[in-house]
Amino acid sequence: MAGSSAMQCGQLGQMGLRRISFQGLRKAAVTQSKVKGRRVGAGNMRSVLSVRCGEKVKVRVRLDHQVQFGETHAILGSAKSIGAWQEKVPMTWTEAGWVVDLEGDSGETVEYKHIIVTHDGGVIWEEGPNRTISLPDEGDFELVTHWGCTQEDPQFQGGRSPKSHGSDNGHAGKAEEQTEGKAESSKVEEAVREMSTSFVKEWQGASVKDRKERSGKWDTTGLGGPTLQIVEGDKSASNWWRKLDVVRDLLSGEAGKKDRLKALINAAVYLKWINTGQIVCYEDGQHYRPNKHAEISRRIFVELERISGQKDVDLKELLVIQKIHPCLPAFKAEFTASVPLTRIRDIAHRNDIPHDLKQEIKHTIQNKLHRSAGPEDLVATENMLARITRNPGQYNEAFVKEFQIFYAELKDFFNAGGLTEQLEGLRQSIDDEGQVILDHFLASKGKLDQLNSSDTAKITESVLDTLHALTCIRERLLEGLVSGLRNDASDAAIAMRQKWRLSELGLEDYSFVLLSRLINAFESEGGASWLAEEAKSGRVGKWTPALTSLAMAVQQLGLSGLQKEECVAIKNELLAWSATSARTNDTKAWALRLKATIDRVRRVAENYTDTVLQLYPDFVEKLGNALGIPENSVRTYTEADIRASVVFQVAKLCSFLLKAIRTTAGGDGFDVIMPGRARGTLLEVDRIVPGTLPTSATGPIILLVKQADGDEEVKAAGSNVAGVILLHELPHLSHLGVRARQEKIVFVTCDDEERSANLRTLLNKPVEIVASPESVHVEFRDALSPQKQDKQESVSEPKSQQKDTITVTKQSVVVRSPPGTVLNLSEATTENAGSKAAACGELAVLVEQAKKVSAAFLVPRGKVIPFGAMEDTLENSGSSSKFKTLLEKVETASLEGGELDKVCNELQAEIAVGLGETLASGTRGTPWRLAANKFDGTVKTLAFANFSEQMMVKGGANVADGSVVKAVVDYSNQRLSVDTEYRQQIGQYLATVGFFLEKHFGVPQDVEGCVIGKDVYIVQARPQP
Repeated sequence: MAGSSAMQCGQLGQMGLRRISFQGLRKAAVTQSKVKGRRVGAGNMRSVLSVRCGEKVKVRVRLDHQVQFGETHAILGSAKSIGAWQEKVPMTWTEAGWVVDLEGDSGETVEYKHIIVTHDGGVIWEEGPNRTISLPDEGDFELVTHWGCTQEDPQFQGGRSPKSHGSDNGHAGKAEEQTEGKAESSKVEEAVREMSTSFVKEWQGASVKDRKERSGKWDTTGLGGPTLQIVEGDKSASNWWRKLDVVRDLLSGEAGKKDRLKALINAAVYLKWINTGQIVCYEDGQHYRPNKHAEISRRIFVELERISGQKDVDLKELLVIQKIHPCLPAFKAEFTASVPLTRIRDIAHRNDIPHDLKQEIKHTIQNKLHRSAGPEDLVATENMLARITRNPGQYNEAFVKEFQIFYAELKDFFNAGGLTEQLEGLRQSIDDEGQVILDHFLASKGKLDQLNSSDTAKITESVLDTLHALTCIRERLLEGLVSGLRNDASDAAIAMRQKWRLSELGLEDYSFVLLSRLINAFESEGGASWLAEEAKSGRVGKWTPALTSLAMAVQQLGLSGLQKEECVAIKNELLAWSATSARTNDTKAWALRLKATIDRVRRVAENYTDTVLQLYPDFVEKLGNALGIPENSVRTYTEADIRASVVFQVAKLCSFLLKAIRTTAGGDGFDVIMPGRARGTLLEVDRIVPGTLPTSATGPIILLVKQADGDEEVKAAGSNVAGVILLHELPHLSHLGVRARQEKIVFVTCDDEERSANLRTLLNKPVEIVASPESVHVEFRDALSPQKQDKQESVSEPKSQQKDTITVTKQSVVVRSPPGTVLNLSEATTENAGSKAAACGELAVLVEQAKKVSAAFLVPRGKVIPFGAMEDTLENSGSSSKFKTLLEKVETASLEGGELDKVCNELQAEIAVGLGETLASGTRGTPWRLAANKFDGTVKTLAFANFSEQMMVKGGANVADGSVVKAVVDYSNQRLSVDTEYRQQIGQYLATVGFFLEKHFGVPQDVEGCVIGKDVYIVQARPQP
């Protein structure tokens, strides 16, 4: 990283933190006006943040202009220090504007221009002639410029030394950012007054003075493993330090190593209930100062860091570990001292407060804290602080000040301070450049808190700016933590690492608050309907703040370790779509492309939710029942965890944007795989598997299916299934989609949350589903009509009947080839290799014919394993009799054949990146879906691809060995997504080839192939079912 240096010794090196310089923060602005200019391709970017100056005339050029999220400014000019018209030089963002240092000779004439560098490396030049300046005499100067004002008169401001402008890397100096001692003191006082956000607001336990003799429940019936160890340990652990030691013993002992994930989950839940007061801490007669708790906490922290740094750690373990860290007390030097937190002793012996108050502080806080500290002490202290500050002037000001400082110290011990306090606590470990960014974030946060909530435009811009600054800080903290904790780390280094870890997690929590404010601002501005109206008018630039918000929210998920590569790809896509022109002519295509990306975001959110639901419920229920936790707390634990995560805000943003997209594109949330009409009782199932239907489910059934992999068979659930509504999208050419068409079962998907909720109101009731390419209707019907039900008619009747000879399958004689025979593709016949191989051979012949009618395509070279090869192998291995026995046991169900419902004029194509198994396997997501008219060449885009991964043949060898690897797809780099003209050409080309094959074979075909560059390869063609 530019401007960074790694320390291999000292405190930072020991704790595994790299001293990092925070690179210039890219301003997150929400300018709605169209940026005019000429965009060119990406160029090479220098790795430095500014230009170092020698002993010549030095000019700091400061550009006063805001850019959109993901964009930066650069400069290019005639002087060597600004690229010599060869290579653009990045400018660095400061609170005062974008800056770069220019160097030249006295009187030298310099020409230059400012540039916007987009997220993908492209550039936009400011309009107008080149800027021209003549450098002044020797010295240091500053020049302020404005975007697009290339003919403005240069006004040099002199008399400022380089140090006053900041470090060599271009950031504003500390002299411009720091306040005087009085203002700094005010900032500390403000941090002291920041109320606890961890313990007190979530506290559900009793106060210290209400504690009675210890009682509880420790039911170990049916328990085992880590859960049993927690319950048995808690039974003998009355106070907080003993309970912490139960967790330490679990994580570092044999049970923790054998069932690590289970141990982590039980520890996280147990500590959470302690910190909220639902598991009560009692004194046990022994006296241990808070340094005992700190020592145990350090050992737990080191163990968690050790697990986090292991190569075999998985996402589930990391997510749980993130929940444990905030529940541990601090263990820096002042808390591990032999007599920590002594200020409260001095306060309790002051002579300027009433005697009864002095006694209350001594007995309920001082003595209790020094005998047996627990979370309840922070609650008692905050309640006391509220009392003594309720009426200003009632108590001595010096006493109140001292108590406020003690309260801040106690919050520090419990790691319950606010975000500002946490960040200020690690300031000493961040370099000067990083402190500039930290100051900017804290200043933005402070300004945001003062804004009038009714001014949505200012709120949105300010929140986005703060969220971007937050992301930069959090990203850098994680970069510093990535190297892991050294085995020889000192106690001080470990304590500082804990501060970094908690600050990073605190930033994630605060991003939840910022995203909530953004969503509220969008709703206040007009909501989804307003965005839809803007898009219909072609003003898609109005969507930029919402898309920027979602991009940064997804980035937060990636920083938390959730599908990192997927989140990077999604962020790139959102930035690419939001960076499109502020106006667009094809709003429907723009909306469909955006929908594909947002559906992808929603999958990430659903994966997180599914992961949390796999982690907690069972363990929470067992541990909660064993310890006597209130039923409501047990039941809502997992839901509360999900609703408190950034994923919750991501899901809300997705729903908000998808609602606007559906209004814009005219969709209803349904996608028809097999059209038709069917009636039956609507039943909800998790999956389509045998035994999923109750034995009482007689008569026709319409299934509402939560999830499908794409490999199922509809009739596997029962022969009485008449229709299927799948609650997520599915490729039409997946195995499940094809089988639904073969079985003539009405099949639709629905990805709209509101419509899904409406469908659930019809569960266990008779309904009718009518699905056509234009619309889908599901309505309640009083009773099923046997006459109509028997017909199960399609919505559209065929316009013409195919000839009988088309649907009659010729019975062929099977010819076995000699053992070891491998046929050339051209030698394959129906008799010796089957109809699929014969069709592939026929395709090879058609290649030459197709060239004569502008439908050129290619077929790959191939070999055929003929009939008899499997039998020969079974005989040679002595497995023939075993195979025949197994074959007799296989249950088969004949599938009805059928003609297409209608002869259509369109050819529909589904396209995915990589190998076609992505389509056939039913992987979650959608392909590019194109509909091309066979006769007039018009192409409609029905859907954009959003599969998360592509499958491709493993590279690195001249001969493919069949190995397949997966890679995350970024659709902002895929031509079919970004190039409308190319998408039209591919659609027309496929329509021409498909029509040619249909005419040759006499019936509509299911065609499989691939596109490589400009070439189309056909690998299979077979009659549609």
